[in-house]
Amino acid sequence: MGRPLFYEIVEKPATSCIIGICSVIWFYIQKKNIGYSHVGLSYENAVEGHHWRIITSAFSHISVLHLVFNMSALWSLGVVEQLGHIGLGTAYYLQYTLVLVVLSGLLVLGMYHLLIQRFKLEYFRRVTAVGYSCVVFGWMTILSAKQPSSKLDLFGFLSLPISFAPFESLIFTSIIVPQASFLGHLSGIIVGYAIAWGLIHGMNNYWAISMLVWIVLVFVYSLKRSGTYDFNFLDIESVTDPSLPSVRFVGNGRTLQMSAIPVEGVEVV
Repeated sequence: MGRPLFYEIVEKPATSCIIGICSVIWFYIQKKNIGYSHVGLSYENAVEGHHWRIITSAFSHISVLHLVFNMSALWSLGVVEQLGHIGLGTAYYLQYTLVLVVLSGLLVLGMYHLLIQRFKLEYFRRVTAVGYSCVVFGWMTILSAKQPSSKLDLFGFLSLPISFAPFESLIFTSIIVPQASFLGHLSGIIVGYAIAWGLIHGMNNYWAISMLVWIVLVFVYSLKRSGTYDFNFLDIESVTDPSLPSVRFVGNGRTLQMSAIPVEGVEVV
């Protein structure tokens, strides 16, 4: 017989908490009948100032199958918390989970920007990503580099060699689930290799807490700035004063002209 689930939870506290959070959010989304377009991340929404979606998109799942698949893979990857003897462990897991959530989201937006601006593929302007897959693929990649002898167990019966799991899963999900975010999964793999190879390093409790504080501040600010949620205690003022005269260059660019006509204020995004 296998070990009781209670002992597994105790040995994977961070993983268990994240699975619990994602499950509660999924239940809330279902109860409130919230669509993926309201919580997902797209280039168009990010340009409009909905930066909070980088966080909500990662922890939200619309279908129960999507949730079960991601959480099953995440539970298996929770072995990272038990590998403190090789420099991993729970603290490492929490610290770099923050990095994976933020950087994979930003990398996805960067890819969208390149495809839209450089290759004129307007389709990617409205493509909406949702789910914890970016982080799952990131940890899959880190574990494949740090502990290549490990196995990735899915649904309790499917076992994959972790050394091939990132790209096997990338191809598998792209074929089986055509609507799966290929770029989202790829971004998780890229950030995962950057962490595993030491290109992103130096995280500790101080930097993790500092990063978390900034995430919360940007999250709240972007909610307020985008008009998604009105925080009465937070008042965002215009950077410029419309009552002041504006200054602009005219003619050959060497002559200044003053205008007392009020101009619209520019707000910091």
